[in-house]
Amino acid sequence: MGTRTKKLAQPKLNHLRYPDRRSVYWLDHLPEERTGSITKTELTPRWSDLCRSKKFHLQVIRSPTWEVSEQALRAVPSERLCHLAKPRVCATGWQPDRLLLAPLNRATQTAVASSRICQLAQPKRRPALEDFGHKCKPETITHVPRRASAHIELLAAPKLEHPKFEGGRSVCWLVSRAARNHVPSQRLLELSGPKERKALFEGYDPYAVSRAACSASPSPRIQQLSLPLPRKCSSKQEG
Repeated sequence: MGTRTKKLAQPKLNHLRYPDRRSVYWLDHLPEERTGSITKTELTPRWSDLCRSKKFHLQVIRSPTWEVSEQALRAVPSERLCHLAKPRVCATGWQPDRLLLAPLNRATQTAVASSRICQLAQPKRRPALEDFGHKCKPETITHVPRRASAHIELLAAPKLEHPKFEGGRSVCWLVSRAARNHVPSQRLLELSGPKERKALFEGYDPYAVSRAACSASPSPRIQQLSLPLPRKCSSKQEG
């Protein structure tokens, strides 16, 4: 027990013997003084290995023709190799590509176009601009007068006004005698007045006690909580 007490009674080592240190990387001893103006860096074995130049391996270019070995000449292909060496068969229904200029048969060459085909073969007549500053004149189209059907004539007829339609009301109209002699009630006068907007806490009295608070009676629990704690009561008040 005495040895433990003596050990604990010894002062702790003061690691801050140099309180005016200028760096956070040393605590117990001063940094070594620099003799030169250039910092010397020691290379690790890995850095030295990376600094060496790479060795370029010269690739030997082989001749395009080479001798076939005797084992390759005497080799016998297996059944699987023979199956893979066969060309792939075309799919069923495959047809070769069609020629761009297929020969026309005699029936197509001697066919006579009908009047409808000739009409469809004519280009559409559209008012196109031949030059930038000149516009072509549109051709006059003669409309043949045709009599419209009864349904179109019925839809084209304007709708009739309702028999009870009285027309638009005049901007100025007479005010009735009852409206002129009417006296507004107090509620109407209150609603017609502008709404009064007060600022925040305007007219608020923080010391005013409401009637409900004046007539309220505290519960036993509230009375118990409002009393001070017994341990905080002074002994002088008891004497």
